[in-house]
Amino acid sequence: MSLQLKPANLPQVREGSPWTGLWAVVSKEMADSLTSVRMLILELLIILTAAGTVYGATQSLSDNVSQDRFIFLKLFTTGHDPVPAFIGFLGFLVPLLAIALAFDAINGEFNQRTMSKVLAQPIYRDALLIGKFLAGLFTLALALTSIWLLIMGLGLLRLGIPPSGEEVARSLWFLVLTIFYGGIWLALAMVFSIIFRQPATAALASIAVWLFFTVFWGIIADLLARLLQPVQPGLPQTVLAQAQLQQILTRLSPNTLYVESMVAMLNPTIRSLGLVLPVQLQGAVLGAPLPLSQSLLLIWPHLTGLIAAMLLLFALGYVIFQRREIRA
Repeated sequence: MSLQLKPANLPQVREGSPWTGLWAVVSKEMADSLTSVRMLILELLIILTAAGTVYGATQSLSDNVSQDRFIFLKLFTTGHDPVPAFIGFLGFLVPLLAIALAFDAINGEFNQRTMSKVLAQPIYRDALLIGKFLAGLFTLALALTSIWLLIMGLGLLRLGIPPSGEEVARSLWFLVLTIFYGGIWLALAMVFSIIFRQPATAALASIAVWLFFTVFWGIIADLLARLLQPVQPGLPQTVLAQAQLQQILTRLSPNTLYVESMVAMLNPTIRSLGLVLPVQLQGAVLGAPLPLSQSLLLIWPHLTGLIAAMLLLFALGYVIFQRREIRA
């Protein structure tokens, strides 16, 4: 009489690389995003915004073309009534563009009942999630780079002079900052897309978080600073301590990090992003522009904070997605 031994319930061993199918997911998601109707609407809106703001900026700067050293940088920061500056639109349009790319990245697969079919292929969860995130980030970078080229080209045609090497470098760093800033909201929308089943709920939750940091966080930071570090009469150092605490709290918002670093990069005369006492300005040539290397040192903590926030949000979504049960 022969005995039949049943195999033990051993953990499943992966065959092949965990990155199998990654670039297939990236190319497919990028193709879907770039050809979708919502992406075309957002791109048209941003292009019209860029063209309008550049036209208004060149109207204001046409008289000072030969006198200003950083005339091209002012294309991003100068407005013309009633059109505001381009950087004023970016804080509003970039989060919306990023959220629109990712709010249904995962729950859309569940609602269409295609998640189990995709994972039945030689594509692992790691490759699927990372591929979707990279596709959104590359699409966002492609759209923002196109807008950057459009602004530089229109500025060259309207002003009639080429930008200097430092202006191009500063505007490129501004583009990098904007991409990572958009990556934060892309990762946040993907987290909500994993948590919530309905795409509308994920989109509303992402927009609510963005509005919270844009509108309300500054007020909350001011109230917390007054509560935690009250000003005592006759002690001027408590005023300084309260202001420093308020600045630290406001910098917990990605909006504050992006705005401060953007202003420092596009305005070379900015010498500090924190509180500056008059004694600290002794010997400084006020109004003299900083070299690019010094401006990069000034914004390096902000850039690091933006990248860290994006990676932390993606890591949170990665952990939640790996624990998610997927049934056929």
